[in-house]
Amino acid sequence: MTRIIIDCDPGHDDMMAIMLASASDKIDLLGVTTVAGNQTGDKTFENALRILTLIKEEIPVARGADKPLLRELVTAPEFHGQSGLDGAELPEPGIKPLHIDAVDFIIDMLEESLEKIVLVPTGPLTNIAMVLLKNPDIKHKIERIVLMGGGMHDSNVTPAAEFNIYVDPEAAKIVFGSGVPITMVGLDVTNRALMSFEEIEGIVADNGVISSKVGPLLKFFANANKKIFGLNGAPIHDALAVAAVIDPTVVETKFLNVQVEVSSELTRGATVVDIYGATSNSPNVDVALEVDTPKFVHFMVDSIRKLDKKFA
Repeated sequence: MTRIIIDCDPGHDDMMAIMLASASDKIDLLGVTTVAGNQTGDKTFENALRILTLIKEEIPVARGADKPLLRELVTAPEFHGQSGLDGAELPEPGIKPLHIDAVDFIIDMLEESLEKIVLVPTGPLTNIAMVLLKNPDIKHKIERIVLMGGGMHDSNVTPAAEFNIYVDPEAAKIVFGSGVPITMVGLDVTNRALMSFEEIEGIVADNGVISSKVGPLLKFFANANKKIFGLNGAPIHDALAVAAVIDPTVVETKFLNVQVEVSSELTRGATVVDIYGATSNSPNVDVALEVDTPKFVHFMVDSIRKLDKKFA
């Protein structure tokens, strides 16, 4: 089993990422850490507790950064609502969180583990950057960082940038320049990791303990993406990063140089991918360029049904 920590800002697609990891027999989910992003830090932290309470996953949960390294926080209520998980009522938190900071938790887990750990950040990279700044020698204990963020062509918060990288570009620059093996699962593939309205209705129709909660959430998220971007369904961005850990063949990657723009007003947070080798910069990131959408959707539907069966 692959040992992972999910660092997230739940978020509808973060919720699906956690559920996919929980349902997989190929993943050992060591813990969940939270960061401000899709909503404020208090809301993303509570949402993580609610998600884990729903699926009865008793694992460590630690709260991380409430703001980016150097900038004011930007959130995304237009996609995720005022709670960060609008669309359905989730249970009150029944999981007791850790009393240590997310950064210290990640460092402790890395130091104590006899095996390397995969970090799966699905929000702004603030916590991960702080881990690398606080303990630079810990890098050798990280097997890989498989992140949802960035994009070569696609963007969603400005004409140049994807949300997670835009929120904290300085943190992203630190992570991308760390030398740790990185897979960037960006918008070029996650916008195609789409659950259609028909597939979502199929989940609603299952009406299980989990699907009855997930279905309305996905409908809310799909409607928001339809209204704003014209997408015919819900792009489950963050879960694709977890899927790429479970089965790397779900995405096709190319090893390329990626730099993060931090200083330009127009292109803040752009992930500049040197796909043509125009510079002499060495490749540093496995960039996801293609996705097997039917395989991914199968993963998602199967994970929800597994959880339904578990609590039937």
